[in-house]
Amino acid sequence: MAPPFRADHIGSLLRPQSLLEARKCLSSPSQMYSLDIPQTVKDAELEAIREVVKIQIEKGIRSITDGEYARHIYYGGFFEKLSGFEAKPDLPIPDAFRTDFPTTTGLAKMGAKTRAAVKCIGKIEYEESPYLSEWLELRENLPKDLWSQAKFTIPAPNYQHIQLKPGTAWTKESGYTSDQEYFDDLAKCYAAELQTLYDAGLRNIQVDDPHLTYFCSSQFLEGCKKDGTDTDALLDLYTRTHNQLLANKPADLHAGMHLCRGNMSGSTHWVSGSYEKIAHKLFNETDYQTYYLEFDDLVRAGGFEPLRFLPRGKNVVLGLVSTKTPELEDPSVIKERVHAAAEVIAGAQGVSKEEALGCLAVSPQCGFSSSSLAGGIGMTTELMWQKLQLVRDVARDIWG
Repeated sequence: MAPPFRADHIGSLLRPQSLLEARKCLSSPSQMYSLDIPQTVKDAELEAIREVVKIQIEKGIRSITDGEYARHIYYGGFFEKLSGFEAKPDLPIPDAFRTDFPTTTGLAKMGAKTRAAVKCIGKIEYEESPYLSEWLELRENLPKDLWSQAKFTIPAPNYQHIQLKPGTAWTKESGYTSDQEYFDDLAKCYAAELQTLYDAGLRNIQVDDPHLTYFCSSQFLEGCKKDGTDTDALLDLYTRTHNQLLANKPADLHAGMHLCRGNMSGSTHWVSGSYEKIAHKLFNETDYQTYYLEFDDLVRAGGFEPLRFLPRGKNVVLGLVSTKTPELEDPSVIKERVHAAAEVIAGAQGVSKEEALGCLAVSPQCGFSSSSLAGGIGMTTELMWQKLQLVRDVARDIWG
């Protein structure tokens, strides 16, 4: 099965200066879940989205996204808009979070004392769509024949749960008595959101779950051990929830999952390690069609060996161009690496390398700006477009 595009990107793009200026009033980390957005900010978002969509169309960049310009950070605007959730702007680090959780441990080293999160305080229900307005803002800048070439991103259902201290993602007052009950209702909301977006014309959804790579991190695994958490059971809970939200999706709604190891300001990542520990479960026990994986750095992300677990009928978008460094990659090296990945898959599936190439595509390894203020060291808007055009051109050379 071929990916939707041979050249793709992960979604977020560097914000234009006009949008950064407009969002200055919302730049505090404690405001990442704020629903009080001034009209001046909304106007700046709409103008920035119009421009970035126009540029993608002109340059032949696919998939077409809104750059996540309507969000302060990639997971913003979802959980806090579901009934039953409440944003907590200043939870203490480390007490409110999992022991040795890589993100909060890293933030603490940078001087952070608190972190915002969203907790469940009541029954989780889907009363209105968190993201419909964002999708419509993207859609209105596209002729109808290009709706199918757009992609929309959404955070993973386990985003809040995995970071919070065990047993605190939901309160006693919520009425929940187990994590399974919490995720059962949350999955229903996700399923409803997918249907809402589909009914409004969306045909390509990307679920961002960078935290699944934490199960490849000895720091995270040891921290869970200190907390008395069974990490195998926890990973099962998360992958099962992913499948619940996908169970009744429309057949022609393409669903992919993106995994990375952190993509914060200053080229920061939170964990390192190969996909090896989770690859079999990821590819064979989740119902996604496409996996967007980072492979730009051998030390941070490991090699292609985990791709031997990819079953026939699924595909991988190889993140071979870095959003963390300004250097423009050598196209011949990218092509060599694509062929190396194909050889791993071909050997494992017992198919020709040409057939294995059919289930691959290329992209940058992550978004260019997972939050408004993020961006790789030395990365500029001009370099961003050069890298996206490099991905486009390499894909054309390989697949035509």
